[in-house]
Amino acid sequence: MADLEELRRSAQACTDCVLHEGRTQVVFGRGNPAARILLVGEGPGKDEDLQGLPFVGAAGQLLDKILAAVDLSEQDVYISNTVLCRPPKNRAPEPTEVSACARHRSALLAVLDPPIVVLLGATATKAVLGPKTSVTAVRGSRIVQDGRAYYPTFHPAALLRDPSKKRPVWHDFQRIAKDYRLILDGAADDAETEPWPAPDGAESR
Repeated sequence: MADLEELRRSAQACTDCVLHEGRTQVVFGRGNPAARILLVGEGPGKDEDLQGLPFVGAAGQLLDKILAAVDLSEQDVYISNTVLCRPPKNRAPEPTEVSACARHRSALLAVLDPPIVVLLGATATKAVLGPKTSVTAVRGSRIVQDGRAYYPTFHPAALLRDPSKKRPVWHDFQRIAKDYRLILDGAADDAETEPWPAPDGAESR
């Protein structure tokens, strides 16, 4: 099996879709390769494309604050995106672009082998759980498949646009952190398997 640096080199040389034509560089990932939590967002923005790191703009700063608030550090997580090159004008990736990047996502998942995968936003949720899946409908669920637990929630950028989403996302990350600590303690079977109730009906679109 390839290691993380081999995967990074393969991604940097990728020309499988049109996104490679406008990128400054491939934005592969950041965090701890031994982390037990993988966070998957949508795609790089302008700041990420320039720096070569995911989630370094305003949405990334908010994500870092959310993680810190539930006592998770960069040592606890690895962060990547559904597509690794910036879409023009920060638009959502096209299905063909998401499909073209699937080999990189699958390889990263195999190498990191995290028990927890957090799907940040609609693009990541559809890429992993199916193209007809609504993040609003499944947000607040713990979905177990292929030996992993997937936690769909809203993208931090959505919180910047709609502050009403902050409370349900806070609720989600509290439960994610709780389940993570159960895994560390060897009590993963005690993690909740039922959908989590949205606080005070706060699950808004």
